[in-house]
Amino acid sequence: MFAKHVIYKHDNYNMLTVEVQGKTLVVREISDQWGEECHKFLSRPELMNWAERRFTAGDFPGGEAQLQETLQALRSI
Repeated sequence: MFAKHVIYKHDNYNMLTVEVQGKTLVVREISDQWGEECHKFLSRPELMNWAERRFTAGDFPGGEAQLQETLQALRSI
């Protein structure tokens, strides 16, 4: 059984989830523009490095506050 964390869910078409599969972190990014993308990371620092480069405040309806909330949710996994 894998632990699944919903990082954000704006609606059924825009969400980010992380599954912890042993030492592997599987990120599923679902968007109405790009469909579903799956990323696998072998460490939390690798995940955070990707997230900090991937997301900007403009990606979120709530701006900088929501970006920081998302990054904090990723850090807490």
